[in-house]
Amino acid sequence: MLIFNFLYLLIFQWRKIVQTIDFTRLKTLTVSIENHIAHIQLSRPEALNSMIPEFWSELPAVVRQIDAEAEARVVVISSQGKHFSAGMDLSVFTEMGKNFSGEPARRAERMRRMVLELQDSFNALEEVRLPVLVAMQGGVIGGAVDMVSAADCRYCTANTYFTIKETELGMTADVGTLQRLPHLIPQGLVRELAFTGRNMDAAEAKSCGLVNQVFEDQASMLAAVMKIAGNIAMHSPMAVAGCKEMINYTRDHAVSDSLRYMATWQSGMFQMPDVQEAMAAGKQKRLPEYAPLHKKTPSM
Repeated sequence: MLIFNFLYLLIFQWRKIVQTIDFTRLKTLTVSIENHIAHIQLSRPEALNSMIPEFWSELPAVVRQIDAEAEARVVVISSQGKHFSAGMDLSVFTEMGKNFSGEPARRAERMRRMVLELQDSFNALEEVRLPVLVAMQGGVIGGAVDMVSAADCRYCTANTYFTIKETELGMTADVGTLQRLPHLIPQGLVRELAFTGRNMDAAEAKSCGLVNQVFEDQASMLAAVMKIAGNIAMHSPMAVAGCKEMINYTRDHAVSDSLRYMATWQSGMFQMPDVQEAMAAGKQKRLPEYAPLHKKTPSM
């Protein structure tokens, strides 16, 4: 009975939290969902979309709510203005500076917790069931590199450049860049970018595989990325979620372990309704219609 009451309270609190996330009252993001595509825009162009304290809580909350509600099947992240993002706002660094006082062990524990919380903001992009596509223009600086490294696919305009800015500021990048970039581009290049803090332009980002495509301008980029997102949204959300789960898993495990996990996954997730719908749609020359994924609960 005690466990039941605890679970009930947990589920109630989770629902309460989800219901209080009002997309129209966000300070750093603009969100829309249409045709199973969630579009999240960084919406502080006057401040170069720098990541103020509210951003670090709004982004993971929004992404996880979109995933939980299961209306969207893919997420596109873009930004308003000339630059994608100037990275962490100075106000965050100022707030961090206030914590460098007190007993050393407790100060260190507090700092560790703070870094883990910041990391969680971008872990959300990797952990949700939906593919996350990022469309970038202008500067992708510091914390913005951490963020886009956690996405599934990256696209940019010809004027885009990427900078691991933290080195120049006297610190080591700590929110995901150094952990994820080595899985995306050659090790030697990651080290050079991190050690020097130099800019990497769009052509170099394309040649090394960091971005999938480079576009002339933001309008053509967004049109193309939305088309890609639309193609993803047409497919079975169960199949797409399985693809993301398996690709993420195999990145971090041996091939043999990944194959065994795939077999276990398929023993439960491979069912016939979506396969039959795909085949029927093909024969009838129509778009398939798939049931959405179940809405999430705290235990899922």
